Amino acid sequence: MASFIGDYTCKADNKCRVVVPASFRRVMVASQQTFFVLRKNVFGKCIDMYPLQEWEAMIAGVRARLNLFDPQHAAFFREFCRGTLEVEMDGNGRILLPRKMLQEVGIDKEMVLAAQDTMIQIWDVNAYAAVAVSGDELGRMATEIFKN
Repeated sequence: MASFIGDYTCKADNKCRVVVPASFRRVMVASQQTFFVLRKNVFGKCIDMYPLQEWEAMIAGVRARLNLFDPQHAAFFREFCRGTLEVEMDGNGRILLPRKMLQEVGIDKEMVLAAQDTMIQIWDVNAYAAVAVSGDELGRMATEIFKN
């Protein structure tokens, strides 16, 4: 699958539908997909949005590292999958975001759809701005992550 690129500020309508940005729709059309899987992010107050095929590949990798007969692994997997939801892009390029999930991560109407390579994160506009790191911090992180 090709990468998603860009950050887009969007607003949900009264029914919690949001238009998927055109550049993201092109990636989905090219891979002949219309379904996304939504889940709350493990670390941040955002929603992770995976194309269905990407979700299936990622979840297979997670499952391969788990022993579901180990209580800690089983509890992790249960919580990791809790609240996931499959949504379909309609003919107008919109998806219906569950109101409960939006409330849980603090999104009212205005949000940022932020590309993360083969998945998209959905953030409240202000929360997304708050997690930005400075150029110096990004450089420090890169040095640490990519040393040797």
